[in-house]
Amino acid sequence: MKNLLNLVFLFFLLHFQSAAQENSNQKCTGNWSGEMELPGSKLELIFKISLEENGELSAKMDVPAQGARDLPVSKAEVKADSIFLHVAMIAGRFSGEMLNDTTIAGTWSQSGLNFPLTLKRTVKVTELKRPQTPQPPFPYIEEEVSYKNTKAGIQLAGTLTFPKNAESCPAVILISGSGAQDRDETIFEHKPFWVIADYLTRNGIAVLRVDDRGVGGSGGNVNDATSEDFAGDVLAGIEFLKTRKEINPSRIGLIGHSEGGLVAPIAANRTNSIAFIVMLAGPGIPGEQILYEQGRLIGLASGMTEEQVEQNRKTQEAIFNIIKTE
Repeated sequence: MKNLLNLVFLFFLLHFQSAAQENSNQKCTGNWSGEMELPGSKLELIFKISLEENGELSAKMDVPAQGARDLPVSKAEVKADSIFLHVAMIAGRFSGEMLNDTTIAGTWSQSGLNFPLTLKRTVKVTELKRPQTPQPPFPYIEEEVSYKNTKAGIQLAGTLTFPKNAESCPAVILISGSGAQDRDETIFEHKPFWVIADYLTRNGIAVLRVDDRGVGGSGGNVNDATSEDFAGDVLAGIEFLKTRKEINPSRIGLIGHSEGGLVAPIAANRTNSIAFIVMLAGPGIPGEQILYEQGRLIGLASGMTEEQVEQNRKTQEAIFNIIKTE
């Protein structure tokens, strides 16, 4: 009889604990938004927490200012009034305490740094408006294309836009800046290359915009490539455009942004097929000097002293001298 009573008690205890946990999980479901104070700026984080059919929590994370949507939260856990969210893909963690039904006070931890973060329950998730992004219907032809950089052995993919009924029209290739960029050079949900392509094509100029190596539909690895390699990709794009009946092969030009403003002249030095170059914010001083200045500005914005910034500069110079002598 005593064993039976113990079993009954254990059953009710487990049932009570399960119900309490489910209630805690239910209490934190919904959309939660908060702003982190960073050096010189603020950054909004949004967590979208839901309850699965099995009673377990699942969550996704948005960083609107960085164009990041629905980042998977690898672990979402509630213990009493404490909540823990782990976003493994960016090595970030949030630990907080539910102060009431609308507020969670806690800390966001990433890259060895901790930032106070208070989340507030919100009904509507922040949506960034980008009214300049082109919207259909378009008064021109838009075609998904791919071609090969034979020398590098990689396939490149992009979008070609050209006027309807085009015959022998001028064309440009858009060349992106540093880092892994898609064909629209998307950043913070802005799509500047799409905006440029739309404007030019509406005005009678065909435009080829291409995913960088290893991005979207393009093969290869952008991290293993140099500006010389990117110039080779541009030359492959020129040869592709020459095969198109809509394009005048003697009127193909380049528009390079940032590092693209460096890549364009490199490509032009390797062929006579480029009619013109437009450089948007291309480098006007040697790359080494750019890196020194970037390091100084980033250091000061991060709270470093002038002495620390100068020491960092000396370290950079030593590293670059080693590289230049290798």
